[in-house]
Amino acid sequence: MQSLIGVFLIIVSGISFGAAAIFARFAYEAGTNPITLLFLRFGIASICMIFIILVRKNPLPRGRILIGLVLMGALGYVGQSFCYFTGLTLASAGLVALLLYLYPAIVTVISVIFLKEPVSKLKITALVLALAGTVLTIGPAGGGQPLGIILSLGAAFIYSIYILVGSKLVKQGTAIQSSTVIVISAAVVYGGLLSVQGPAFPVTLSGWISVIALALISTVLAVVTFLAGLERVGPMNASTLSTIEPVVTVVLASLILGETITPLRILGGMMILLAVIFLARGELPAQDSASPT
Repeated sequence: MQSLIGVFLIIVSGISFGAAAIFARFAYEAGTNPITLLFLRFGIASICMIFIILVRKNPLPRGRILIGLVLMGALGYVGQSFCYFTGLTLASAGLVALLLYLYPAIVTVISVIFLKEPVSKLKITALVLALAGTVLTIGPAGGGQPLGIILSLGAAFIYSIYILVGSKLVKQGTAIQSSTVIVISAAVVYGGLLSVQGPAFPVTLSGWISVIALALISTVLAVVTFLAGLERVGPMNASTLSTIEPVVTVVLASLILGETITPLRILGGMMILLAVIFLARGELPAQDSASPT
């Protein structure tokens, strides 16, 4: 049962993260910029997470775990988002997104080679389906400057390490506590960047609503459910399940922004969902065999 709950949590996280691009689009149209948006995102999320911690009376992690979580937020989350958003200015969005979603393959390779995690034929099949589906979902990518490609690959590698490190640290604390430290650390770093660059706040009510939605749905809910699911299903399954994110983005972009969904993107979305179903079914036998009679 815990594995199936983990699958569900990762899917919720993927849907929440997938909506981030839509919220960001409306926020940019209201006059903000990436650094300001990311500061507001993590700043608002930090306030919410601290409130949750106070209500639950949960102490924050200490010692090496605390240091590790701070680094996950200050380096991992900030590094990934900085590389991604800077890469978007140097290469096409399709190319940047495609390179970012190489991270499930990177996680799997690192897990098998360095962490000696066993890999089944079902997981390999699901991974191949998810990656192929992601390529089709994103669609043909345009060109880009070499630095944009390097930054995009950097975002994929940083996120891969973030997932692998998180799978170890979260097991030593609750998802809420870990998420709080990560989000606060990211907010502090972006606050520093904002003080250097200067703010560009949204100038409309809809822009602020989009910023708040980005913070609450695509940050608080997305991060907490991801970390909670990560400790139940492991890094390989979590990273593969997370490839549902581009499907959500494409569907929402079509429904809300009026973007066209091509037959290739429909096929890609079906392949990613099939990979999710494979992984979900694959967790059932393992869980049943481990359950007491």
